[in-house]
Amino acid sequence: MIAEGEHQQQDFKTRIDDSRKIARTLVAFANSDGGRLLIGVKDNGTVSGVRVDEELHMVEAAAELYCKPSIEFRSQVWKADVRSVLEVVIEPSRHRPHRSEDEAGRWNAYLRLEDENIRANAVLSRCWDHRFRADRPAFEYDRNVGRLFRSWRNGKLIGFRQIMRTVRRPPAATEDLLALLVGWGIVEMVLGDRNFMYGLADEQALENLETQGPALFDLSVLPPSPKVRRLKPKGVRPVEARALPPDV
Repeated sequence: MIAEGEHQQQDFKTRIDDSRKIARTLVAFANSDGGRLLIGVKDNGTVSGVRVDEELHMVEAAAELYCKPSIEFRSQVWKADVRSVLEVVIEPSRHRPHRSEDEAGRWNAYLRLEDENIRANAVLSRCWDHRFRADRPAFEYDRNVGRLFRSWRNGKLIGFRQIMRTVRRPPAATEDLLALLVGWGIVEMVLGDRNFMYGLADEQALENLETQGPALFDLSVLPPSPKVRRLKPKGVRPVEARALPPDV
C-alpha cells in the first residue's frame, strides 16, 4: 500500500493533531471515489508509527462531530517491526455531499483530486445532492444557451462568470444549468490555477440533447460523483524504497 504513494485514494498522516483537519480528508474521500488513510506514515513513505487508540479516537471524533452527515469508516492495524500503522478506509458515500466544519464554524464540501482535498463549488455540490437529482429544474434551451454550446464546440474552457454573462441568467439558475449538463455527462469540470472551468465532454451527447431533448437523459442512472480533472495534471510523489516495511 505505502509503495503506491499518496494519490486519489490514499493519504498519509504522521499523526492526527486536529480532528477538524482530518475531517476534511474523510469528507473528500466520501464525496469522491472513497479512499484509504494511513496514519503513522510520513509523506515520504517512512513508517513512524502511532499510538493506535489515540489516533482512532481522533478519527472517530472527526467522523462524528466535524462531518455532516457523519461518515462511516472501517479500520485495521498493521505492524511494521515494533511500529503500528492505523489504516482507515472510507467508502464512496450515498449521502453526498458531506461537509466538514472549519475553525471559523463554516461547513464546506470537498472532493479528492489526485493527492489533494479541493473545496467543491456549488455546481459540484448540486450534482452530488440527491434532492437536486430527484427534483431537478427543467432544462431551458434558448439563443443564449445555444451561444454557449457553440463556444464549447470550438474547444473553449469557460469560467463560471463568463458562462453566466453568456446565458444571461442569475447565479443560482446558471449553477442549475451547469449541474444538469455535468450530471448528464455532456460537460466536464476542469480545475485551473484558481477556479473551476467548464468544457465539452461528449459532443454526441450534446447533439442528442439539442435534437432529442432532455427527456433522453436520466440523472438517476448516472454516477453520483462526476469526474473532475486538472488543467495541468500533477505527478505522484515518489516513495523511497528503503522506507517501505516488508508487510505493509
